[in-house]
Amino acid sequence: MALTAPSGSGGESSSGARADVLMRALRTVLTGPHLRAFRLLFATRIVGQLSDGAFQVALASYVIFSPEKQATAAQVAQAFAVLLLPFTIVGPFAGVFLDRWPRRQVLVWANLLRAALVVLVAVLVDLRVPNVVFYIGALGVLSANRFILAGLSASLPHTVPANKLVIANSVLPTAGTLAATAGGAVSLIVHALLGTGNNATIGELVCVAGLYTVAAMFALGIGRAKLGPLELPQESTWAAVRAVARGVLEGARHLAARPIAGRALAAVTVSRFCYGVVTIITLLLYRNAFNDPNQPSKGLAGFALAVGLSGAGFGLSALITPLVSRRIPLPAWITLCLLGASVTELCFGLPFRPVPLLIGAFLLGVASQGQKICTDTLVQRSVDDEFRGRVFVFYDMVFNGAFVLAAAFAAAALPANGKSYLVVIIVAACYAVIGLWYGVRTLRNPVSVPPSNSDAPAESPTTPAVR
Repeated sequence: MALTAPSGSGGESSSGARADVLMRALRTVLTGPHLRAFRLLFATRIVGQLSDGAFQVALASYVIFSPEKQATAAQVAQAFAVLLLPFTIVGPFAGVFLDRWPRRQVLVWANLLRAALVVLVAVLVDLRVPNVVFYIGALGVLSANRFILAGLSASLPHTVPANKLVIANSVLPTAGTLAATAGGAVSLIVHALLGTGNNATIGELVCVAGLYTVAAMFALGIGRAKLGPLELPQESTWAAVRAVARGVLEGARHLAARPIAGRALAAVTVSRFCYGVVTIITLLLYRNAFNDPNQPSKGLAGFALAVGLSGAGFGLSALITPLVSRRIPLPAWITLCLLGASVTELCFGLPFRPVPLLIGAFLLGVASQGQKICTDTLVQRSVDDEFRGRVFVFYDMVFNGAFVLAAAFAAAALPANGKSYLVVIIVAACYAVIGLWYGVRTLRNPVSVPPSNSDAPAESPTTPAVR
């Protein structure tokens, strides 16, 4: 199913013309004679996110899918917390420093720091240190990543003309996501070539460190002052940090005064918590129940398939949600997505069998992303423009923080094989209760939503894990 032009030669010709214009603009951005800085920035992002994907798979293969380790719910929860805490805590404050330091230097030194930390993590793996020490090193790598991704976005306007900024903004995130996916595949290939065990993980990490170093070299080719900031703020760094914290609180208060946005964010937060619990259940089932725990590579492949099907559900939802929203209000679609997720968990989660679980992963992807798109749109439309940035920073923190809470709950409630009828019923009940609460509150207290100049969702909070 796709959103296409009406059938007929005229529509096809128009679509073809638009595609041709897009490709020409893309070629201009990548090959323009005065866009060397953009090409180097593009290469820095591609190689860096390729490394990120490889590092995340290496982390998972060592902590969860290693034959030397008996993966438990607590270990899985710790791994997800390490992945997501930088997004929840470090991310909002990265901009404070990026507006005070030469961004080109940030890209160079942060990539080199990541390379050094990955080498340190490889040494820790070789020394077979306790998990907590390993996690401290991994957390350092992922925290540096927040500075780099924010720095790449802040640097982009300095590398392309204003009339090319939209196409550049389209190219970089999409290409970066694809590179991260490819990096995960590269890590799996290296792991397969080197066999199983710690030596394979060390090999993956050495490759990751080399890639981070290459990313730093690409950034080094950009002029030192090319990426800004053009002017340094007058206020102190500590005052700026406090301003960010104050802005997060102001964003929360603004949401509380806008019921249409506040209720939608409350609902998506509970939904994200439920999705996190389901993700960990799925991972444990594939690691310890559906496959021989002594053959973790099969479990990793099965979990990757579930993640891929959930991603396909996200894609389908992106296509059908605009169509549905033309016929029913956005709050109604949010309610249906939440109730549909509850039914999905009861029907496809409780059997604890691979095929139903995969079907459920796909359907849950459709429901989760449908709700997410509607929530983004409602928040964009109903908050004041001068508060929008602060609101989305708060949104980002809450969205990722919900997954961290889900990991903590899963660690306390799930057995090692992930098979818990009670937990699945609790998750289904949470989906149903928040869906009914949201639907009833919205019907009883309808609030008109002002029209938006654009109904396209903003860049939504993401995690390096499944969404």
